[in-house]
Amino acid sequence: MSVSCVNCIFVYVKLHQLLKQVTSSILKIPISVLVVIYKSNREVLLIERADRTNFWQSVTGSLDARNEDLASAAAREVLEETGIAVEQLPINALQSMHQQIQYEIYPEWRFRYAPGVTRNTEHWFSLQVPDDIQIQLSPREHIAYQWLPFEEAAKKCFSPSNGEAILKLFSAHLSKTK
Repeated sequence: MSVSCVNCIFVYVKLHQLLKQVTSSILKIPISVLVVIYKSNREVLLIERADRTNFWQSVTGSLDARNEDLASAAAREVLEETGIAVEQLPINALQSMHQQIQYEIYPEWRFRYAPGVTRNTEHWFSLQVPDDIQIQLSPREHIAYQWLPFEEAAKKCFSPSNGEAILKLFSAHLSKTK
């Protein structure tokens, strides 16, 4: 084999390794968190997506690494999307809802994932915040927010499972108070 062929193979292998590193850091991991943020008066925070008009949702986001702790991912997403620092809230403000679902990724968003990935596993959390909490949206991701009574918030979510998470949270609260 000539020196130039060996060099070509070496360059190809190096480029292939680099491409794998870059794409693995850019592509989303199909494991995510959903955080229902609420106040003591049972109002729920919904945020409107910047990339889809009238798509209202709770805080959501994918893990940054496969080994990222789910609660840490939830706290990170809350901070990134709303400016709320979970570590400054009471220790049990962020709670796992002990619920995970699997859903089909919208076809128009599949390009964000590795080829062939069509399903995502979402883990549900709740976060109780003070009634006077300030919200600072990330304008790259969300353009508006509103606090709504939980029933209204559940209906307004573009994702049926997001609405289910809200209703599940408050049905659990209602059963604890009886």
